[in-house]
Amino acid sequence: MPTPQFILELRRHIGNEPLWLSGANLVVLREGETGPEVLLGRRSDDGNWAAISGIVEPGENPADTVAREAREEVCIEVEVERMLWLDVMDEVIFPNGDRCRFLDHGFRGRLVGGSPGIGDGELSDFGWFPVDRLPSPRQARLAEQVRICLEDPCDVVLGLGSR
Repeated sequence: MPTPQFILELRRHIGNEPLWLSGANLVVLREGETGPEVLLGRRSDDGNWAAISGIVEPGENPADTVAREAREEVCIEVEVERMLWLDVMDEVIFPNGDRCRFLDHGFRGRLVGGSPGIGDGELSDFGWFPVDRLPSPRQARLAEQVRICLEDPCDVVLGLGSR
């Protein structure tokens, strides 16, 4: 994945030191023939199936981030319906030694235009999956995101592991 320019600039000053970043995820649902389905993409970098996601650009609203990422990654227009969670992720250490931690904003959305396809190359595949048959059952975080989305809680979940 190409690293956003603002992160490259910060890294020039701080090297591999920990960096606090805002991220955003979007769970897109539709009603399939046998029940609800979720749109997932297979990440090009690690091969994992995931919800639409991205790094929040400076000054960008996280809800706008997921709408932008939906256009860039999967060639669709979405309506962001509501925020579902706010979570601090574990530290990530990249192969080059860069360290960061994400404040993850989770949203539910629905497809309002376009047909899913491969966009900017961040995904190698995509598909609609029944919510009870996710392609990576060992990915507990993905399953928890879908569960929260289906549950449609009245309150934003603070920390996915706290429930």
